[in-house]
Amino acid sequence: MRDHTQLRAFELADELALLVYQVTKNFPKEEQFGLTSQLRRAAVSVASNIVEGCARPTQADYLRFLGIAYGSVREVEYQLSLAKRLGFLRASDVERADSLACETSKVLGGLIRSLRRKP
Repeated sequence: MRDHTQLRAFELADELALLVYQVTKNFPKEEQFGLTSQLRRAAVSVASNIVEGCARPTQADYLRFLGIAYGSVREVEYQLSLAKRLGFLRASDVERADSLACETSKVLGGLIRSLRRKP
């Protein structure tokens, strides 16, 4: 099995999950079961799927879970954009979260491409 703690993609995803929880703390109460919950679940899903993929025995399973994680990080990027346009996030929070989500997406995408090239 693989050690997820050795992956930069996991480190970034974990940091993203923590940051999303911080920046959504002050979302409107009526969004508790809406965008707040969706954004938090998607952010946690990124790191969780990397961990689960690392625990899978085959390369195909590993790649499948990394692909799911990649989809989740893209979901986070959209949801952050929506929260920004709805006025739920401060400019400084948007910048930090957007930057981290983008970096996570790039690193995870690079890992997936690298693994797909290996025979």
